[in-house]
Amino acid sequence: MDGCTGSAGVVSAGALDMTCLAALTVPGQVRALVELRLAEWGLAGVGDDVALIASELVTNAVRCAPEREIRVRFTRELGAVLLAVWDSSDARPVRKRVLGAADEHAAPDAEALNPGHDDGTGGHGLPIVEALSEKCGVTPTRPHGKWVWSRYATIGPAPGPTGGAVTDARVPAPRS
Repeated sequence: MDGCTGSAGVVSAGALDMTCLAALTVPGQVRALVELRLAEWGLAGVGDDVALIASELVTNAVRCAPEREIRVRFTRELGAVLLAVWDSSDARPVRKRVLGAADEHAAPDAEALNPGHDDGTGGHGLPIVEALSEKCGVTPTRPHGKWVWSRYATIGPAPGPTGGAVTDARVPAPRS
């Protein structure tokens, strides 16, 4: 894996723990590794949901990482899997409101062609993570940074319509 270190290169029955450069290719690499690990654990049936959660959390970390490095941990727990992604930013994930349908008289936005323009289409992954997760949240780290995590139930009832709201609960944060 380009720019990644840790247990990612060898897929085994254990936890996935890797450090990566915050590159645009990393979300796809992590998705693939998560799907492989789930298949090894006999949990391929939840692969689509967990891969989507991984994609959202890793993409956010890649965009937010001021030090251009992120860390990913993926572990199996009794009745669940836990995915946690660390980046060095202290900024919390922001849940954006869902936009309504476009006005039929809306004109194209000329600013959209400018590099760095925020077209407002980002920031909608958090509601997806909340809906799919049994629980999810943010655990700050010292001296800076945070783990953003999601616990996905692999047995028992699926998350309800409100999913697992983002909390500051002190879930056993991945150990540094």
